[in-house]
Amino acid sequence: MTVLNKSLASLILTAGLLTSISASATNGYFTHGVGGKMKGMAGAGMGSNADMGPIVVANNPALAVFAGDNLELGLAFFSPFRSYTASSSLANGQGGAFTVGAGEFKSSRNLFAVPYVAKNWVWEDGRAITLSAYGRGGMNTDWDSNAAFASFDPDGPGPASTSDFPGPFGGGDAGVDLSQLFVSLNYASKVSERFAWGISPILALQAIEVQGIGAFAPYTKTFAQSGGTEMPVSLTDNGHDTSVGLGLALGFWLGISDSLSAGLSYQTRMETSEFDDYSDLFARSGAFDIPASIRAGLSYLVSDNLRLNLDVEHTQYAEIDSVGNPMALIAGCPSAGLGGTNLANCLGGHDGAGFGWLDMTNYKIGAERQAGDGSVWRLGYSYGEQPIRGKDALFNILAPGIMEKHFTAGLTKQLSSGKEWTIALMFSPEKKMRGKNLFDPTQSLELKMYEFEIEFSLQF
Repeated sequence: MTVLNKSLASLILTAGLLTSISASATNGYFTHGVGGKMKGMAGAGMGSNADMGPIVVANNPALAVFAGDNLELGLAFFSPFRSYTASSSLANGQGGAFTVGAGEFKSSRNLFAVPYVAKNWVWEDGRAITLSAYGRGGMNTDWDSNAAFASFDPDGPGPASTSDFPGPFGGGDAGVDLSQLFVSLNYASKVSERFAWGISPILALQAIEVQGIGAFAPYTKTFAQSGGTEMPVSLTDNGHDTSVGLGLALGFWLGISDSLSAGLSYQTRMETSEFDDYSDLFARSGAFDIPASIRAGLSYLVSDNLRLNLDVEHTQYAEIDSVGNPMALIAGCPSAGLGGTNLANCLGGHDGAGFGWLDMTNYKIGAERQAGDGSVWRLGYSYGEQPIRGKDALFNILAPGIMEKHFTAGLTKQLSSGKEWTIALMFSPEKKMRGKNLFDPTQSLELKMYEFEIEFSLQF
């Protein structure tokens, strides 16, 4: 089998794996980097001309010209620990309130495997083509505690009284399972010793499942438009649905001096096909586009064996309606009972309520040191203010992407055969986010999360 065939086989295998697994990512719902070498530096290295392996194109397409003519395989084991705590309530579901059962509850799935693969072909004239497949985005929660419940009046003012229903949202076991796979064909060119550029058309594949939120049926466009006679069928518990989209990444590298260089990368917004099975949940009838992001970095060669990297990354979550629209928009839905008259504000509407995420900016610093035995040691730290506002805490029990700090370390070891292996470690300390229950202002909610990750990769 030729190297090309082997690479394509590896990509197909990875694509199959990624469509069946999920991860709860760290900077919002994106990972803190892609590839063991950059992850060992908390995702820093956009401006570095060090060899960071073929998968570096997922961070900056221009840097492929500095990677070797190699195949790289990686596998991360990611472990996020999520919980929410609901306070006692004065309303307890009465008077139109929706009250989450008091207590602390934990998501049951805490370990995920995320693979990637990339193959780089390099020409002597400074050009490179890279084929890669990787997961960078995802979110998974599974609230299946038998003790979790919600209190509300299922038919509003009427004969039925307020009752307790199982699950955090009164619809049984609840959670979201979002997986994103990116497949890119990258072209990069080293125009001179001081400048390189790269471009990557990207195919994005998404899969999502949402369950346990049937209590929100009265707030959907389908229900409101029918005058309360038609229940939505595309809100929850419909298994996995998929969508596809295309995007483009551009990257540049500039050698400012012999010791200082800079990098810049931009990934466009990816407009994806709608999640039809969840068109009563996400704004614009199931639209769930992938946000644009821009990254920039400086790299300074302190000495022959020590390099420092400083990066910044900005992700435009707020531009994606299903992610960025605040939950408070639901008050405009005619069937919400709050005097609203705008069908567009209902769940699934053109300007429908969402998770209320803000844009997120992350600052990253990383260092790598070459040891005398050919190994490379790495350390990193990143910080970014989490994107969720307190008033949107209720819906974000499904998707608590609240991590802010990441501490990382890594090691690359050369083998006598010419192969090399890399290990990267990440710890994100506990972060808490507090807010009010939008549907019961007498109740406070607290989301809590911390994470670990270990990633292995092999290059040959």
